[in-house]
Amino acid sequence: MNQEFNLNEYLSEGIDNIVKGAFQATLTNPRESAFIAKFSIDSKKAASLRKKIEMEGEHIPPFLIASITSKCNLHCKGCYARANHTCIDTDMEDLLEVSDWEAVFFQAAQIGISFILIAGGEPLMRRDVIRTAADFKNILFPIFTNGTIIDREYLQLFHQNRNLLPVLSLEGDEKTTEERRGEGVAQVLAVAMASMKKKGIFYGVSITVTKNNLKMVTEENFLKSICESGCKLVFYIEYVPADEKSVEIAPTEEERSYLEQKLLELRVKYSDMIFISFPGDEKGTGGCLAAGRGFFHINPAGGAEPCPFSPYSDSSLKTMSLRDALKSPLFRKLKDSQLLKSEHTGGCVLFEQRESVKDFLN
Repeated sequence: MNQEFNLNEYLSEGIDNIVKGAFQATLTNPRESAFIAKFSIDSKKAASLRKKIEMEGEHIPPFLIASITSKCNLHCKGCYARANHTCIDTDMEDLLEVSDWEAVFFQAAQIGISFILIAGGEPLMRRDVIRTAADFKNILFPIFTNGTIIDREYLQLFHQNRNLLPVLSLEGDEKTTEERRGEGVAQVLAVAMASMKKKGIFYGVSITVTKNNLKMVTEENFLKSICESGCKLVFYIEYVPADEKSVEIAPTEEERSYLEQKLLELRVKYSDMIFISFPGDEKGTGGCLAAGRGFFHINPAGGAEPCPFSPYSDSSLKTMSLRDALKSPLFRKLKDSQLLKSEHTGGCVLFEQRESVKDFLN
């Protein structure tokens, strides 16, 4: 299969860099570095498997995003998922059962997918699925959580199963976090971070980058504070507007360039931490990685979607295999078109081109 500039090799090299960075970040943590060393072998095997399938004419992405629940216990200001009704106070109908998710994880391992990002809603509200994920040691599961329900049982689960990697959502300092996420949330997160540091659990933070907090979350004082709290991984996620009113706080091209330059500096200065930017790090891939180029999204009911910010589906994991879902007509149309390579003003190209995606779906 002729992927431009050999996308498969590019993504595999990116995974190697993440794994090497993780190993460097865990040298003082023997239990964690031992897991990373073993996972490095597993990820190379997964890359070889993807390459073999690619030579047979089929592209397999190395990542999946799995939203395992629509339920969330917080009401964050400007939440895209709530505005889009994909995040609610109760679970949506027709949720995938834990056995369905087990089948998805098994199929992913069989075709060389070695990273599955677990999201929600609030994913820790599906304890049954998290426990199941723990059994798949050859897959790394970053779990994007608001961090407010990390209890003793979860701490023990993370401690015993190093393939579960909690990623806590922050907005910056205590005031900025609580302005968006609610009073008292920052204090709860501080307790969770201290508990994970004490147990030697490798964890990260996810920061939604807006015009308002960009300078704060890339400055020395903030990064020093989370580093001292035991954080070894930082995701910078560009804000996707929930509606037309919130477009004004999304980063501009100038601000995205500032973040890109800052990341170059941070990766040198903080060599024992990993910094990942989305979609900033997509620039080198020749376009958006959604719709199966680098990943796709599975919603709580099993629908295969291009990405969480493009919640449209014509295929379901309830009725087809993971491999067949990758061949969905919608994904094929998106990849055959130039839409994934379109210019965009920030956050997500498919969000800005949602009317075109709907046209493909229809």
